[in-house]
Amino acid sequence: MTDLRLGSMVVEDAGEGPPVVMVHGLGGSSNSFQPLMSALAGFRVLRPDLPGAGRSALRPGRPGLDGLAAAVRDGLRAAGVTRAHFVGHSMGTLICQYLAAETPALVGSLTLFGAILEPPAAARQALKERAAAARSAGMAAIAEAISTGSVSAESRAANPVTAAFVRESLLQQDPSGYAAHCEALSAATAAAHAAIRCPTLLVAGEADPVAPVEMARRLKDRIAGADLEILPGVGHWMMVEAPQRAAEKLRAQVEATAL
Repeated sequence: MTDLRLGSMVVEDAGEGPPVVMVHGLGGSSNSFQPLMSALAGFRVLRPDLPGAGRSALRPGRPGLDGLAAAVRDGLRAAGVTRAHFVGHSMGTLICQYLAAETPALVGSLTLFGAILEPPAAARQALKERAAAARSAGMAAIAEAISTGSVSAESRAANPVTAAFVRESLLQQDPSGYAAHCEALSAATAAAHAAIRCPTLLVAGEADPVAPVEMARRLKDRIAGADLEILPGVGHWMMVEAPQRAAEKLRAQVEATAL
């Protein structure tokens, strides 16, 4: 594995074969997908830390999720990637949807964990308030709330490490970068779903309070030919809560589509 520095992004680049690009969500990083890496033997896997998250510094540039999508697209161009399978989690699923709609030649398939259609009105306001809290008080209280509220009770009871992983992921975020991502997501609108024509798999957690199953069903109806898999007893961080089941779904999706 090597680290690529593409603009303001640090991108983990591992393996050889058809490219798979993994785009993390709000409060996540490239490490969000670590439990799935063993399922991607035979693929070149690129995992960016989005600008302002993980090891990537927040830099001035195009604002909002459109700006994050552009950073991913430009970074992949610099890495020599012209077509790839895309995997997203939470906020990252919106970025993947934007790329599939706007640059269809780049996106061979989509696998979207905890997919978001667009934030409802109440969530938009809550995200703005969370951004203000991150800037004023740091990440501790936010990390505690997210690790408790977004991981299912079943997952927390069966394996307390899942909530600890989420808590640590949030605690390691730069407050200013996290706040910027909250504000970007609060202003996000739905992708142009009619323009998405690649094979798409939606993986939803039955107990996900952030991207509930009903949102996944609505998204399935909007993306032609999309498939939906629901993981029982799983919350929003299904890659950590149910890594084996998530890995099986991902491997089947990328193997089924030739680039």
